[in-house]
Amino acid sequence: MLLLGLIVIAVLIIFNNKLFGRVKYNNKIVQTLHTQQWFQNHWLSGLFLFGINVFLFGATALLLYLLTLIEIPFIHILIMMGAVVVSILVWVSISESWNGTRRNRLKMGFLGSSFYLFLSLLCMYRWITLKPSYPGEGPFMAALGFLFGFVVSSVAFITCFAFTAFSRKTENHNRIV
Repeated sequence: MLLLGLIVIAVLIIFNNKLFGRVKYNNKIVQTLHTQQWFQNHWLSGLFLFGINVFLFGATALLLYLLTLIEIPFIHILIMMGAVVVSILVWVSISESWNGTRRNRLKMGFLGSSFYLFLSLLCMYRWITLKPSYPGEGPFMAALGFLFGFVVSSVAFITCFAFTAFSRKTENHNRIV
């Protein structure tokens, strides 16, 4: 399942021009963000993207936690797939509504996606420093969870960075607002 997810994300990154074509400028969210003066600053828009990523991750984690209270099989897979789709649509909308130089776009994309980089580093640190809680305990399952967390958050970092920093659109459009 993890390998299938990696393949799907790789295909989405390669063919991201199709996704950019789906989110048009006449989208209300894109127009609203585009007209905000603060959003055109690469530091502020990067912090905005960072906050959006924290919110999306927190909301997904909360939904997955609440799903532990009810026993509906395989619903967690649908929640995670929905979270990926919503995240990619948000990243494409932010990328479409932001104008600036390629260098500033890279700064904005790195700052915004750095939440997932921090999460990856945290999972790697916890995985490397994992010790048994008591003598004789095998921490294999915990290590596997940290490994999966590292892979998933690394892929989220790469995907967010690719969709926000490497837009195929031309720089500094002159759009009529």
